[in-house]
Amino acid sequence: MKKITIQDVAKRARVSVGTVSAVINAKKTVKPATRDFILEVMKELNFRPNGVARNFKSETSDKSIGLIIKDITYPFYTAIAKGVSEYANSKGYSVIVSSSDDSNEWEKNLSRLFSTKDINGIIIAPIVEGTAEIEHLFKLKMINYPFVLLEDVKGIQANVVAIDNKKAIKRAVKYLIDSGHKKIVHFAGPPQSAHTQERMEGFRYAFSESTLVFNNDMIISVGSHFQECFDKALEYFKNRKRENYPTAIVCFNDQQALAVLLVLKQLNIRVPDDISIIGNDDIYYAKMFPIPLTTIRAPQQEIGIMAAEILIRNIESPTILPIERVILETEFIVRQSSKVLST
Repeated sequence: MKKITIQDVAKRARVSVGTVSAVINAKKTVKPATRDFILEVMKELNFRPNGVARNFKSETSDKSIGLIIKDITYPFYTAIAKGVSEYANSKGYSVIVSSSDDSNEWEKNLSRLFSTKDINGIIIAPIVEGTAEIEHLFKLKMINYPFVLLEDVKGIQANVVAIDNKKAIKRAVKYLIDSGHKKIVHFAGPPQSAHTQERMEGFRYAFSESTLVFNNDMIISVGSHFQECFDKALEYFKNRKRENYPTAIVCFNDQQALAVLLVLKQLNIRVPDDISIIGNDDIYYAKMFPIPLTTIRAPQQEIGIMAAEILIRNIESPTILPIERVILETEFIVRQSSKVLST
């Protein structure tokens, strides 16, 4: 296919190359009506700036995609990266993996870097700290730069590959309720994460289908990184009398669950005899925890493969494709960290 250039856009829009360049770089020197018209022309031509609209006839051209994950040390994301690489490599693409370290600013910088270099598209595990923090995603859409998100971001219509968090957490809580637990709490993740909000909703929803009553004190914000989770979990238990402890905790992820297990060991609280623990993700060493972890298994590599497939399909399409939203199923895995209570 013919490579669409900035000159082609300028010619079709009947403006100068400099004006098109100003729109691409989000400069305020272009009148809004002119900018909107140029953006429409870019979409019509499927133009992607800075080398993104490559000549696919050239077998020697480099093909690469980027992956921005939240925490490069967490096995959940390394498994997703493996899936991305597996599919991308099979299609002749190399993968550049980077970590935002749970920083929205780093995510912005990385997305800007990838979109202005010869990286053909990106997969992003997004950090959202407020409505003003998604401007970089709007900019990617404005310049028709291909990207796929690994969780929903409110206000952005984009390709998404994720899991059904509400359904997954609801199933875990129902398991606990059916096992005789009445004092159940949820240790929630980072408040800026859509996954956190979805898992909180799933937790609340589980109680609406039982005789137990939900109240807001049953959700405790703990975070997702190990040290933060350890400190906040320790504080939670030290500020309560033993008779007020829950009999079961549903954790945001497996890393948080490991921190909670170690806190309980330090406080001489037995798992699962005193408190049952349920994690989320089923990272590869969850079954090797001090007490093998009951958890929700996410299809991590499949998430990566599907995200890469959608991204590359959009990169290589000569026309703009409809937005795809793929929600994958999870599996509930019972191990030794949970128990059935006597009823």
